[in-house]
Amino acid sequence: MTQAKTFMIEQLNNLLPQTQCGQCSFKGCLPYAEAIATGTAEINQCPPGGDDGIAALAHLLGVSPKPLNPAFGEYKPKQVAFIIEKDCIGCVKCIAACPVDAILGAAKLLHTVISDECTGCELCIAPCPVDCIVMLPVSGALSPTEKHTKAQLAKRRYEQRAVRLAKLADAKLERARLQKAAFAHAKVTRNEPQ
Repeated sequence: MTQAKTFMIEQLNNLLPQTQCGQCSFKGCLPYAEAIATGTAEINQCPPGGDDGIAALAHLLGVSPKPLNPAFGEYKPKQVAFIIEKDCIGCVKCIAACPVDAILGAAKLLHTVISDECTGCELCIAPCPVDCIVMLPVSGALSPTEKHTKAQLAKRRYEQRAVRLAKLADAKLERARLQKAAFAHAKVTRNEPQ
């Protein structure tokens, strides 16, 4: 990939709301930015970005804005997840689903959402087996600068989560490799003549 293409993807990604919701049909804002840059996605597939987001993408690319494609959803004012405490069973499925680690809790214990970190992606709702997660509107509008600052924080949290999950996956593979090696060594040892 050329340096110019990489820079363009970075600029596109910085204009996206960083909800990481997947409504655009991509697994996060960066893959969507890459698809826009390569011409495999349209600029009007991001409901959380709304008309302002589409206009910003169009301006960067030097094209005319388009209306939000309803096939990808509709724009909603900013919301955050809220866990109804009395109904939470501590299953941790919401924690695994949150793309920015905005939910705290442990197995069989009450969970809670860090409202300031929640991107409003709604990805925690579907996995909840007891329907104890609701979306609540955020009062007060954010300035464009505040929106950008919150989006960049969400982007960092998303990237940090990805690094953490990759390290966990690597550690799991290493444990499996070591167990396999120990098993093979034990098998060889058992078969050696006394």
